[in-house]
Amino acid sequence: MDITLFDYNLPHQHIAQEPLAKRDESRLMVLDRKEKEIKHQKFYQIVDYLESGDLLILNDSKVIPARLFGYKKRTGGKVEVLLINSLSEYRWQALIKPGRKTPPGTELIFSPQLEAEVISKDQQEGIFLLAMKAEGNMQKILQEIGKIPTPPYIKKELKNPISYQTVYARKNGSIAAPTAGIHFTEELLTKIKQKGIEIIYLTLHIGRGTFELVKVNQVEKHQMKEELYTISSENAKIINQALSKKRRIIGVGTSVTRALESSFTKDRILAGTSWTKLFIYPGYNFKVINALLTNFHLPRSTPLILASAFAGKDFLFQAYHEAIQAKYRFYSFGDAMFII
Repeated sequence: MDITLFDYNLPHQHIAQEPLAKRDESRLMVLDRKEKEIKHQKFYQIVDYLESGDLLILNDSKVIPARLFGYKKRTGGKVEVLLINSLSEYRWQALIKPGRKTPPGTELIFSPQLEAEVISKDQQEGIFLLAMKAEGNMQKILQEIGKIPTPPYIKKELKNPISYQTVYARKNGSIAAPTAGIHFTEELLTKIKQKGIEIIYLTLHIGRGTFELVKVNQVEKHQMKEELYTISSENAKIINQALSKKRRIIGVGTSVTRALESSFTKDRILAGTSWTKLFIYPGYNFKVINALLTNFHLPRSTPLILASAFAGKDFLFQAYHEAIQAKYRFYSFGDAMFII
């Protein structure tokens, strides 16, 4: 497939720059794949589309304050660092600006408690390996001096970092939020449970694999970057029972979907922690989920391509066109889509 099939024109004013004051007041577009119908609702009305016995699976990964600002010890030149993958507590892969002027051996200072040395650079990928030197607990220092990273299309400063986390975020590790879940409130989750819908969590730490756009001309040749996911033995058992009883399994977000589909072997979900670089594109045979809750995604992005695989490419792009006409809010702080 040619990557240009996943292009569309979006006026800049449709890119949401900040979250809504009330999360579940966002809009919800419901796509019925069987009837080929599109309905327009508010997100809190999702409860009307859920049924007793459904299994709702969410990603409880939490965005870490992975953006650091500092300077070079020798020259005083300013640097911006985005930590993208923890190899150990004090060894991190990172992106650096300005990268060309920060060769291996460069010492960086972020605060009196945190410094780093550039160990190496992958010239092809543009990824640096940093050895961190922390006086104290690394995660605690990051919470004190780091900034929550937001995508480059968000131009407004994030006033409240909590607004870029789901209300159920628990496990530190992502560098971007699992945004399909941002629309949920504690009150809405309670209503959903009261209706007889079971809610469980898995963890997939979102990294470059999710947010990097496809740059090759032929979609099938794109290679995802690895991302770490965990499914507990208790929740794997719940999912497997749901599969055997043919209950409806709803993936909240493309990250949840990729974790579930990656962990499926033969006829069941395998518990544990593993790396995935599963790339889902049209033609893929979904084995676990029966419905998908997701946001509106960037052109040529892997989440858009995954949603196209689930909804059907033509039907999804019909919905995107309708969303633009109806002035939906797009991307991380934007509105949601429920594909049933």
